[in-house]
This record gives sequence, structure tokens and C-alpha cells, in this order.
Amino acid sequence: MRSRSQAWTALGLLTALNLFNYVDRYVLPAVQPEVQKEFHVSDAQIGFLTTSFFLCYMVAAPVMGWLADRYPRRVLICLGGLVWSGATLLTYYTHTFNELLVRHTVVGVGEATFATIAPAFIADYFPEEKRGRALGFFNVALPLGVALGYAVGGWLAPTHGWRAPFYVAALPGAVLALAMLAVREPERGASDHLRPTSQGTALRGLLHNPAFWTATLGMAMLTFSLGGLSVWMPTFLSRMRGLTLKQANFYFGIITGVNAIVATLVGGWIADRMLRRNAGANYWVAGFGMAAGILPMAVAIFVPGRWMFPAIAMGEFLVFLNAGPLNAAIVNSVGANIRATALAVNIFVLHLLGDVLSAPVIGKLSDMTSLQTAFSLALVANALSAAVLFYGARFAPRLPQRTEQAPLPL
Repeated sequence: MRSRSQAWTALGLLTALNLFNYVDRYVLPAVQPEVQKEFHVSDAQIGFLTTSFFLCYMVAAPVMGWLADRYPRRVLICLGGLVWSGATLLTYYTHTFNELLVRHTVVGVGEATFATIAPAFIADYFPEEKRGRALGFFNVALPLGVALGYAVGGWLAPTHGWRAPFYVAALPGAVLALAMLAVREPERGASDHLRPTSQGTALRGLLHNPAFWTATLGMAMLTFSLGGLSVWMPTFLSRMRGLTLKQANFYFGIITGVNAIVATLVGGWIADRMLRRNAGANYWVAGFGMAAGILPMAVAIFVPGRWMFPAIAMGEFLVFLNAGPLNAAIVNSVGANIRATALAVNIFVLHLLGDVLSAPVIGKLSDMTSLQTAFSLALVANALSAAVLFYGARFAPRLPQRTEQAPLPL
């Protein structure tokens, strides 16, 4: 009972920290038009802020993964949270575009620490057949944090200026980061049932691990689509659909917040229920969400009028089904001794092919054509993600049946 209580306490604290991780990150898209007005920068330049963040994030992730497989993870998580919260606070004092660029880059160091370590930390508290739900709960914070970031930015910026939301968003992350020092460090691999193999436990074997790579590449295409849309959607609603920036952030934030809670939990629950009967359940659920989300996303982008917001809601719901299953697929594909390092590789690849490219590429294409046309790239990324994930289902490791005594290999 005590162990179960400790697991849910750790999960709750990490989820809260993850929430403010994304609040801090997505306050900027909420106030982007105001930043562009003050600094007189183009869509391509403002998109490069996201690129600089993820380049730093990607470079820092392998270092943090190596450290996390060797040293106490709760201390590293605490330090990372303090770094990104401090950098968020400093945004209040930026007065040039180059200063904002440096600040956004530093945030990437702190967030890389947390994102690399937290899923591996959670995996050591929960067995494979419960990780979809646990990581789904953890990843509720992603879209909910995005929604709150939009809401905080949209609410404070019109009356207090675009810098004020960053000042407000910084403190909770710092407090939660310090609270991590009170969490018990779980033993690595304590909840694993799969027997380790060379592909799952050796870094050299990771290069030949198709379960890991198909989940990672599918997640990369998802990240391209979702990253580009989340950065530019408030601007799209304001510029192309005639909403005020406050309205755009409010409506999009509400839709994203509801989907954050419902779709993310539903996806993790469905995948866990299917996992004993179908080893590729995590891949099938995530792939279905990406494929089925294409039509409502297309309606939301190209059909103005009363169907726009229902289509945004449906498209988000389907895409957000993947959060728990895909993260569970990644942690289940590798052994505990290299899990943080594997997550660092995953982060490097998915951002290199995903939102490092999507924000500036969509911004550049928007400068050349329109933001509506540029959003077509997200639909292509959805289709590629679904295809990779459906193919990857055949490589998923099989869990032992409930009546079996010996675990099967990764």
C-alpha cells in the first residue's frame, strides 16, 4: 500500500511539474503577434525562436540521459525545473529580439532535463500493463499546459503587456521542482516484467531496435504536426479567421484543455486494455489517432464558418489519443539500465525531424503563400506518422500471459 501511495505521489508531482513545463513553453505562442509588433520581426524569424529552443533542448538531452542512468534522477529533475523557471522569469526583463532568443534557448536546457528523465522515473514505479495509463496521466499535462499557456497569455497580455504572463508562469515550476527532493528514488527496473536483451539493454543494440525506432519516427512526425499547429494556431485564428488575439487564445485554450483531460486518458486506458491481447496495441491506438485526425484537421484549416471549432476539437481529440500509448511504447522497448539515454535519443530525433523544422518551415511558407496553405504540411506529417506506427506494431515486445511464470524477451 505504501509503495502504491509513493508511486501515485511521484506521478502526481511529476505531472504538475510537466504542466508548468508546458505553460512556460506556450505562453510565447499566445503573445506572438504582440512580440512581432514590438520587435518588427517576420513569421520566419518568430518561428526561429522555437527552432533555437529545440536545438538547445536536443543537444542537452543526450547529456542529461547519460547522467540520469548513473546518478539520482530526482536531483537532476529539480535542477532542470529551477533552470527553466528562472529563464522564464528573465523573459519579463527582455527588451530586444536577440535577448528573447537567448532566453528561449536557455529554457531548452532545463526542459531537456525533465523530459528525458521523468518517463523513465515513472516506468520504475508502474509495470508495463499500467504504463499507458500512468504516462497518459502524466501527458495530460502537455495539452492542458498548452491550453493554460494560451489562457494566461491571452488574459494578461492585452491589459498588462506581453511580458507579464512570463512573470506569473515562473514561480509554480520552481516550487514544484524543489518538492521533487522529497520524492523517493525508485530502483531502476523495479517494475519491469520483460526479460532484457541486447537490443533493449545495450546502446549498440539500440541502433537495431525496430520497436524503438518506429515509435520514435512516428512520434517525430506527430511532433512536426502538433508542434507547428500549436505554435501558429492562435495567430491563424486571429489573422485568417478574424478573431481577436484574446478570443483566439481563449477558444483554442478551452478546446485543448478539455481534450487534454479526456483524450489523453482515454488513449492510455484503451491501449492498456488491449495490450495483453495485442502486443502492438500502443502502436495501433496511436496510429489510428493520427490517421483519423486528418479529415477534421483539414476541415478546421480550410473550411471557415461554424464547423471550424468542432473540427478543431475532433482533430485534437484523435491526435491526443496517442500521448500515453506512444510514451509507453518507447519505455517498454528498452531496458531500465539505458532507458533515460534511450529517451534522450528519442527526444533528439523527434525534435530534429519535428518541431525544430515545423515552426520555421510553416512560418516561411506562410510568408510566401498564406498560413492556411502552410498548415497543409501538418496533414502530410499526420499521414506519415500513422503509416510508420502501423508498420511498427509488428515489432512491439510481447508481455507474458497472466498464467505464465517466465517473462518473454524484449
